[in-house]
Amino acid sequence: MTEVFLPLAILFTSLCIAPVILMLPERAVALRTAINLGAAALKLFLVVWLTIGVVNGATFQVGLTMLPGLDFVLYVDALSVLFLALSALLWLLTTIYAIGYLEVGQNCSRFFGFFSLCVAATVGIAMSGNLFTFLIFFEVLTLATYPLVVHRGTADALRAGRIYLAYTLGGGLALTVGVVWLHTLAGPFLFTPQGVLGELPVTHAGTLQIIFVLLIMGVGVKAALIPLHAWLPISMVAPAPVSALLHAVAVVKAGAFGIMRIVYDVYGVDATQALGLATPLAAAAAATIIYGSVRALTQDDLKSRLAFSTVSQVSYIALGVALISPIAATGGLVHLIHQGIMKITLFLCAGNFTEGHGVKKISQMNGMGKLMPLSMLFFTIAAFGMIGLPPLAGFVSKWYLGAGGLDAGQAWVIAILLGSSLLNAAYFLPIVYRGWFLPPQAATATPVRRIGWMLLLPPAATALLIVLAGVFANAPFSPLGWTQFIVSLEYQ
Repeated sequence: MTEVFLPLAILFTSLCIAPVILMLPERAVALRTAINLGAAALKLFLVVWLTIGVVNGATFQVGLTMLPGLDFVLYVDALSVLFLALSALLWLLTTIYAIGYLEVGQNCSRFFGFFSLCVAATVGIAMSGNLFTFLIFFEVLTLATYPLVVHRGTADALRAGRIYLAYTLGGGLALTVGVVWLHTLAGPFLFTPQGVLGELPVTHAGTLQIIFVLLIMGVGVKAALIPLHAWLPISMVAPAPVSALLHAVAVVKAGAFGIMRIVYDVYGVDATQALGLATPLAAAAAATIIYGSVRALTQDDLKSRLAFSTVSQVSYIALGVALISPIAATGGLVHLIHQGIMKITLFLCAGNFTEGHGVKKISQMNGMGKLMPLSMLFFTIAAFGMIGLPPLAGFVSKWYLGAGGLDAGQAWVIAILLGSSLLNAAYFLPIVYRGWFLPPQAATATPVRRIGWMLLLPPAATALLIVLAGVFANAPFSPLGWTQFIVSLEYQ
């Protein structure tokens, strides 16, 4: 009973409330808030329940045959749990923040309806048991996110939405072609540790290489691999909760998670390496890491700088996967969690700066430590984590990636990580310096809006997690501990 109930319940807690919220009148603020918070809290509880089951060896799978040889499958394994836990926790925190952020906004029912649908698609991606199911939820995520990107309805927002759709639907087309082609070649299959291709890499090497490129292009759009990244900085015209959702909870994480599934549970690490696919993927990730960091340096708009930082940081995940080393894989997978909690902290604080004092640009950040000390403190913790200072979460990721590069005989990875960390410092430390050491500017000294507890609690919680994930990284059920368990399955 539980093995079927839990995956469906986790999916439906956000899927079923989406149409309900969409139909609510704007004035039903209390009811909408109760539904949002209740569903988010329930989902987190169910994910914890499911995680306990996975630890104890339970199997969770739900299937439906749609056509002969074409099955819709929800399946939960250790890798699913990693993404589910991140999504459920950050959905609750982002919901709290969004309720406080949009308290004076318009079209809130539309916003929260599509917000819930977006999270439903994300958990569906996490629990997909095969590429066909993954493709369905991947495309639903594209369509559900579009109304959030264009929420403000301005000319810039509508332009960003068109660009977002052009990139993501194009990526979806490439992914669809790859999924169909692989299905005709390998037949129906479930995601399986060490891959499912059998002897196909020997007999169909060239075809599998082309399919791999199509699949990685498809998920690489959402993962913001260059040159498929341009939609992400432009989408920063969206409200702060949407930016947090795009960068930390849903879209870019779905892309990174797709890279993991393709390399680990479709092709397998041995076939990926034997077909010569690992090195090009690692090179693309390394180039994206440096490119995103260099572009971040030139941005005065705070959210744009954070967006290019995401372009860089998410590729740490792809790099860890592509190095074909269990140590590097540990660093890449754990960065899925670490980057999520660090980046959501940064975007939520950026939203607070804008809401509290109208600050949108880095050149306006002078004295924010005096004007908004808590938000500036949380921002600083996340920025230091991104740079990789110990004992914060980002240091753990970079340590394992560097050690994994050496383990794989790829010493150049150390140069990439050092260069990236120096660039991280170059674009984050001036913000921290302005915030804490320069006097406030007259234009931003007067408060625009009071920042209440709903806008402070979420970044406070995620900032605390940044510290705890680093200090207690060696604990059995830390993100690092769970990631090591996943890697042990993929590299048996």
